[in-house]
Amino acid sequence: MRNNLNGRFSLIVNQHLHHYNHNRYWKKRQNVLKKSCGALRRISQLYDLYYIKKSDAFNCASFGTDLGQGAEFATPPHLPHGPNGIIVSKFAKIGSNCKIYHQVTIATKNINGEFVSATIGDNCTLGAKCTVVGGVKIGNNVKVGANAVVTKDVPDNCTVAGVPAKIIKEMKLNDN
Repeated sequence: MRNNLNGRFSLIVNQHLHHYNHNRYWKKRQNVLKKSCGALRRISQLYDLYYIKKSDAFNCASFGTDLGQGAEFATPPHLPHGPNGIIVSKFAKIGSNCKIYHQVTIATKNINGEFVSATIGDNCTLGAKCTVVGGVKIGNNVKVGANAVVTKDVPDNCTVAGVPAKIIKEMKLNDN
């Protein structure tokens, strides 16, 4: 009986730590970033950091995912296919209400000894397998097509695609 309970407890803990739960993951990530005051709050933050690290390690091993530790997200991104193969540089800054599909890479570039990464605006969509290289700035309301490679800045309200990415459509404010 005792071994059975230990097995169930172990299973529950492993499921809690290893399975990607979008809301739980991002809530715990926000909690870790808040300033702590008090021992209980600090213990809570350490547990949440442990949860995030275990989740990241599991996701990296099973999904090939790495959400950089210093990456800044204005709000948790929408991941329609979960964290499958998403690589985000720890230097990246991503705006609110962004949608990131599977196999997306937001890379870092070394410019004269300084590491830079992309700044992505609000309400952007990054299509499957697209790559954003270096210190480019992607404006608000931008859609990046699948397999596109973004190497230059992208203005607001447009759609880019291709290798290297080029503007294929400029949207008016009332377009979707």
